[in-house]
Amino acid sequence: MKVLLVNGSPHANGCTYTALHEVAEALHDCGVDTEIFHIGAGPMRGCIGCGACANTGRCTFDDDSLNQLVQKAKTADGFIFGAPVHYAGPAGALHSALDRLFTIMPGEMAGKPGAAVTSARRAGTTATLDVLNKYFMINNMPVVSSQYWNMVHGSTPDEVRQDKEGLQIMRQLGRNMAWMLKCIEAGRALGITFTTLEKRIYTSFIR
Repeated sequence: MKVLLVNGSPHANGCTYTALHEVAEALHDCGVDTEIFHIGAGPMRGCIGCGACANTGRCTFDDDSLNQLVQKAKTADGFIFGAPVHYAGPAGALHSALDRLFTIMPGEMAGKPGAAVTSARRAGTTATLDVLNKYFMINNMPVVSSQYWNMVHGSTPDEVRQDKEGLQIMRQLGRNMAWMLKCIEAGRALGITFTTLEKRIYTSFIR
């Protein structure tokens, strides 16, 4: 079992990484492999809705880290996406990356647990979590929770490490993710597979 933790901050070792690292340590303690993938600090293109990925399985734009993220996502059993708060929402680069990732491989994400983590100096965290959690909810992914909202606070990694409650939430999130993955694995061993997905019905509200 492997969980892919995606650092959506422009800072490779900043506050968001500090939170994700705490989750990863808890996953390791539960016997789950992890990888923290940093999307980078460079420009991240937004999805242009060209549809080319439906035929190729990769984004037509290859000048950022998105296609590398797609390849790593294909071998992951669970996902945790971390983002700093930028203007009461997730950092724009991660938002753009997730738009493209889930457009490319929605069927491959179904049935795999997902969780969101956010970091902020003060506020905007719950609004950010709301945006990130919707990617899971529209793609048939079980959402992993913790004992409180999945957030940490601080302007620097050292300040985040002083957020004892936040770090505890991260550790519990890791344990809950490990538990869900092991439940899924145990069910699979008994012949319990993921539910059948009906062909999508698209309703237009313009008649």
